[in-house]
Amino acid sequence: MKVLLSVLLTILACDQAANGLRILGLFPLHGKSHWIMQEALMKELAKRGHQVDVVTHFPLKKPIPNYKDISLEGSLPSVVNNMSAVEVLRFQTPNVAYLVQMAGTQLCELLNHPKLQELIKNPPQDPPYDLIVTESFAAPCFLAFGRHLKVPIIATVASVFHDWLNEVSGNPANPAFVPSFFSTHSSSMNFKERLTNAFLSNYLSWQFHYHSNKQVAIVKEHFGLDLSCIKDLYNDIAVYLVNSHHSLNGIRPMTTSVIEIGGMHLKDDNPPSPEVQKWLDESKDGCIYFTFGSMVRIETFPKETVQQFYAAFEKIAPVRVLMKVAKKEDLLPGLPKNVMTQSWFPQISVLKHKNIRAFITHGGVFSTQEAIYTAVPMIGVPLFGDQAINIQNYVNKKVAVSLDIRNITEAKVTSALNTILKDPSYSENIRKLSNKFLDRPLSAMDTSVYWIEYIGKYGNVLRSPALDLYWWQRELLDVYAFIFGIMAVGLYVVLFILCKIKKCLCGSRTCAKKDSAAMKSKKNK
Repeated sequence: MKVLLSVLLTILACDQAANGLRILGLFPLHGKSHWIMQEALMKELAKRGHQVDVVTHFPLKKPIPNYKDISLEGSLPSVVNNMSAVEVLRFQTPNVAYLVQMAGTQLCELLNHPKLQELIKNPPQDPPYDLIVTESFAAPCFLAFGRHLKVPIIATVASVFHDWLNEVSGNPANPAFVPSFFSTHSSSMNFKERLTNAFLSNYLSWQFHYHSNKQVAIVKEHFGLDLSCIKDLYNDIAVYLVNSHHSLNGIRPMTTSVIEIGGMHLKDDNPPSPEVQKWLDESKDGCIYFTFGSMVRIETFPKETVQQFYAAFEKIAPVRVLMKVAKKEDLLPGLPKNVMTQSWFPQISVLKHKNIRAFITHGGVFSTQEAIYTAVPMIGVPLFGDQAINIQNYVNKKVAVSLDIRNITEAKVTSALNTILKDPSYSENIRKLSNKFLDRPLSAMDTSVYWIEYIGKYGNVLRSPALDLYWWQRELLDVYAFIFGIMAVGLYVVLFILCKIKKCLCGSRTCAKKDSAAMKSKKNK
């Protein structure tokens, strides 16, 4: 029986290998938070029998079957636990030019890296790649690999669908009820909000394509492709896997190739250390988890700001606090006794603990999804990027309270904490939201893998026909102009006929009057 089972498993493994795809994963962005989603997907594809070669700054510490790292580690400065409060303030005002330079053009320069040059000049042929998976953010130059290797591209989007992707994907954009990427509006907007939202959405899209168009020269240099503009490369994207979900981000119009897979990275991680586990188990009055994510260092914030948090944490004792601090030696002295710090926590495991009552977060999309997944209400302190709209979205859903990092006081922090701790509606609301978020016909990961394999089988078959039309054709301006012209001509013809009839009638009356006058004149004579 054991022999038969072994033979069966071998046959299944061989069949899986024979039908597996060879996939190139291109992830040149060196942000750890973005990598969380990409890593989960590429590891799952390898687990399911596909051969994946992954270009990344984060090579696996433990190799796994079917997974090959093409490491760029060390080629760019690390941004893990490396962003200070000063740099946070620089990012608070959206600057598309700076975003494209930092997360786009700078990454395009990595095409000079020896390992990427090897991929360009000597791509594997035995077997060749079947498709490419890459993140769509600010470096569309990497989409040139699709045309160079003549394979479809799967694009992952680590947040809600970006404003600048609607035009290039043929997705129907509607700023009347879809908030812009950097907007804090809800889907229910008044006239002023719709006006500003429409302007912001179109401005961001124009600015992004204008600045990213500078990457055309880099594509020409490395791939020899003559492009009219960088937007041409988006035509090779077969599917967009978007890290959003209608329960969290609202109802949005989406073409067939734009697929929501929000929460794909969610899974139980390693248990906390014995020390942290003991702290959580003994937190009978509840525990607050506090982190600003993988990039920002809490300990670099001004002394006055940190002191306000300290005072608030001390005031809510015996409720305890777990606080992520990258470098404890840089933290302001005077940490309250009810606060434990560590340089890293297994976030989902901590949030799932029964004694966790609230989550103080910067509002990153992955952190907020983890809060929804574990049904923990939030106190949001947005710092930059899409964090403000993420937190405002959850404030609107009554599962979060928001604080302004530029105006932190002990009273405001204490009030926010007491609101979450003492008002049971926040816990009830987030449990309901969590249920809606997780209730799906297929898991986010299964959905992602299904569509990747679908494109591997059938090619770029979900491409929107809207991409074959000019913008004025997509908006039906030619149709409206034709209808208006027909109506104008018709109206002109009707008016012309009426004028002729009027003249005839008036002419007849004039003639009749003249005849009558002549007859009267004759009688008088």
